[in-house]
Amino acid sequence: MPDDYDQSPINPLPPIVVALAILIFGSELIFQAGARGFAGGPEAIGWRLSAVRDYGFSGAVFDWMLETGRWPGEHLMRFVTYPFIHFSFTHTLMVLVFLLALGKMVGEIFGTFAVLLVFFSSAIVGALAYALFLDDPQPLIGGYPAVYGLIGSYTFMLWVSLTGTGNTQYRAFTLIGFLMGIQLLFGLVFGGSSDWIADLFGFVNGFIVSMLMVPGVWGRIRDRLRQR
Repeated sequence: MPDDYDQSPINPLPPIVVALAILIFGSELIFQAGARGFAGGPEAIGWRLSAVRDYGFSGAVFDWMLETGRWPGEHLMRFVTYPFIHFSFTHTLMVLVFLLALGKMVGEIFGTFAVLLVFFSSAIVGALAYALFLDDPQPLIGGYPAVYGLIGSYTFMLWVSLTGTGNTQYRAFTLIGFLMGIQLLFGLVFGGSSDWIADLFGFVNGFIVSMLMVPGVWGRIRDRLRQR
């Protein structure tokens, strides 16, 4: 009888991925309960809007901090709290799908710390790009910049795995190309915000952070460039 006979056919999710998913889904459940009158009374209908106001990332607030040189904690925390607030239940579910699938792969390859690093650094970089490159009065909320960072990490893993196989490494970027194309298409057809730039920079951050976590990768890239 094989030694792994009693092992589960489904590999468990890394605990940190489960914790992030609980925070995201738990927040949405609270908003849904308040909106439907199951908790909080009449004022609970506005819980989501209040959370967006207090914890969403605001480009205007960031501009104010730059101009005044003041960096209060209540506004700095917006860089890491906005990924846990979403526009709707569907918005939340889409983020959770990416988080569970890609967070599992990143966690298994790079470890727990890497998931946290990629998730939150991508959220921060995405918010910075949103504030610096746009002048959008709408607050930035939702976990897309953070999970796009996980997509960037997954893309890096594909990019590395394609090295030396005879296949072009650009195939690793198929997923991000498809997702960004869908976002731009929906924006053109239905209209939408410009937060795709936060997603794009989150992806780039995840790719670069993952590259930095692989010892000697810069040397190998430099050697390959010299051979061309």
